[in-house]
Amino acid sequence: MRSQRRWSTYIATLPCLVPTTSYAWNMPIGVTDVSGEIYRLHMTIFWICVVIGLLVFGAMFYSLFRYRHAKGVKATHFHEHTLIEVVWTAIPVLILVAMAVPATATLKKMYDSSDADLDIMVTGQQWRWRYEYLGENVAFNSSLSTPRAQISGEEERGETYLLDVDNPLVLPINRKVRFLMTSDDVIHSWWVPELAVKQDTVPGFINENWVRINEPGIYRGQCAELCGMDHGFMPIVVHAMEEDSFDEWFVERKAAAEKEISGIDRTWQLAELMERGKSTFEAICAACHHADGSGSPPTFPALAGNEQLIADQAWHLDLVLNGVSGAAMPAFRNTLNPVEVAAVVTYTRNAWGNDTGDVIQPSAVSELVDQ
Repeated sequence: MRSQRRWSTYIATLPCLVPTTSYAWNMPIGVTDVSGEIYRLHMTIFWICVVIGLLVFGAMFYSLFRYRHAKGVKATHFHEHTLIEVVWTAIPVLILVAMAVPATATLKKMYDSSDADLDIMVTGQQWRWRYEYLGENVAFNSSLSTPRAQISGEEERGETYLLDVDNPLVLPINRKVRFLMTSDDVIHSWWVPELAVKQDTVPGFINENWVRINEPGIYRGQCAELCGMDHGFMPIVVHAMEEDSFDEWFVERKAAAEKEISGIDRTWQLAELMERGKSTFEAICAACHHADGSGSPPTFPALAGNEQLIADQAWHLDLVLNGVSGAAMPAFRNTLNPVEVAAVVTYTRNAWGNDTGDVIQPSAVSELVDQ
């Protein structure tokens, strides 16, 4: 049954490849200066290869036709022709040097992430991305927002099937943005073709990349590393804004983050936490435990009617905050803020008939995080 679900998941991800392969037989030119240079370099190398192919295969087919055995031609035997050996060694070397010069210049630009206007930490997690605007107290998760009904085939699938997220990465145009990239679990790969950015995120390491976008718009990508069973459910959406619009969005986002922090100390009602917890659970937890709490035992146990969860609140909180070493349950201490943790724990302790009546306050979670 598990194997059947795995294959059905892989098959379900195939339609999401359509937008990134809609460039027919060639790569996209993109909306950054670097992507334009990469495209021009690609076309230069392509045409060099075409010329070499025409010359080599032309000479080969001409020789096969002109000196074929059917015409009575007898092969000439010779060896150790120094001039020919020098020529067929020197010409490829010169071609490789001619190709290496523009390639090296482009690579130098690709890896020069200095003098950035904005630094963003990108963290890969099964199966979402976390974006943190460094030094600005703004961070959020970006998860697949395609309805589960579309994935199961109950609803019609749109053009951006499996390529929509709840919180896109918002960037300004005409500003250099440096990415610091890592992972909390396995190797992921942050890939947006039109930005010419494809960078592995490796646990325990920080890789760098950068982008300066020239045109506002929505640019979509995917995790390009086979990071697990739901690999195809980890899209990337970048919303590039005009600089003034970005500044306005950023002010609003910072205000929302400050409001979230201030909400840690107030007393929340059960209904508030249930509403917030449901949205957090569906965005973060439902991929493994399912929206109805049924799970996929034994790897992802059912939460509905889970006796240990219902009986032991302290164990439940510790599990969400610290995860289980060597198991599929990750730690959410650094992924979710205290409000989100309190909300999702409250929700799972009261949804699907669990009905414990427990209300976990964000202030209590904050104390555990600070320990």
